[in-house]
Amino acid sequence: MNVRHLTWLNLLALALLLPAAPVRAQDKLAAITPQMQAFVDRGEISGIVTLVATKDRVLHLAAVGSSDLASGRKMQTDDLFWIASMSKPITAIAVAMLADEGKLKFDDPVEKYIPEFANSTVVEGGGTPVPAARPITLRDLLTHTSGMGDMTNRAPHLTLAETAALAAKLPLRFQPGTRWAYSTTGLDMLGRVVEVAGGMPFNVFLQQRLFDPLGMKNTTFWPTVEQEKRLAKSYILNAATKKLEETPISYMYGTAITDRGRPPLGGAGLFSTAEDIVKVYQMMLSHGEFDGKRILRPETVTEMTRNQTGTLRARPGMPWGLGFCVVEDPKAMEANVMLTPNSFGHGGAYGTNSWADIGKGVVYILMLQRNRMGNPDNSP
Repeated sequence: MNVRHLTWLNLLALALLLPAAPVRAQDKLAAITPQMQAFVDRGEISGIVTLVATKDRVLHLAAVGSSDLASGRKMQTDDLFWIASMSKPITAIAVAMLADEGKLKFDDPVEKYIPEFANSTVVEGGGTPVPAARPITLRDLLTHTSGMGDMTNRAPHLTLAETAALAAKLPLRFQPGTRWAYSTTGLDMLGRVVEVAGGMPFNVFLQQRLFDPLGMKNTTFWPTVEQEKRLAKSYILNAATKKLEETPISYMYGTAITDRGRPPLGGAGLFSTAEDIVKVYQMMLSHGEFDGKRILRPETVTEMTRNQTGTLRARPGMPWGLGFCVVEDPKAMEANVMLTPNSFGHGGAYGTNSWADIGKGVVYILMLQRNRMGNPDNSP
């Protein structure tokens, strides 16, 4: 078996599943760190944090490599990472909490909360704009079937309300519900929906209703100056020199990560740690409960983590739930072969990954920061 050609998630799961001969679980967990160190030693990744847990406890937590190559700072298990699209399930959970309270419904039209969406148009294949056949719904946004594209080169200091008003002017790429196409801006819109339906700023809702109850002390849209000292720097591999070079986070739109003038963008705006993110998945594996606190109804967790996109093609073997990817056919993508059917989770643009394997009752968290690695759900 050529370890070099396995995906990061393969190796994390492989350490738990192999070899076939009886081996103590602790020995399998101990095998993870040297596997990760090999990627660092080859200069492919600056540093990695790995975490494996059940719904009740953390089984493995380790860090290898560096968080800052220039200073030589060693990676620590509590280092912060830009989790990018791993923000999406968290935004979806906020929407689901409001659904549980009867403050919104998944099939509500977006225009009920963002009136500017009342006149959506569709442009397919460069044709003439036509009215949308039906309103975009919250479920469309949660499943990437709305037809929305992505805003680029946005002004950095717009509010969520201003961002939503501008996004509503963009023509849709297809009629709502007829195709699947990934849209980070669509999840950004749901942050605004939470503000309107929840009656408070999106970031405040997340802090009070999710982060505080779960004990997520290092999850934020705007790291503090002190937290910035624990930030894992982002890198890109220079194709010519084969060396890692520091690269900015494009989603910050030129702002400092501490800049609170940047809006709380639910599509990809969060920073977090492995130890914080695992709590989200432990709550989901526990049917919506964490440390005696009810976050979601069990039936809502089931709804969020089932195939919502039907026969619409998303990623190979991977339809979409509500904010979560669902692994229906683990053999369809290399990175998923160690997971059991109906596992759920999400990756992030710079290589972060978070997956809950329902069949095994195990959560895998993988944190690294490297740009241009391809599809984060099936990265090389």
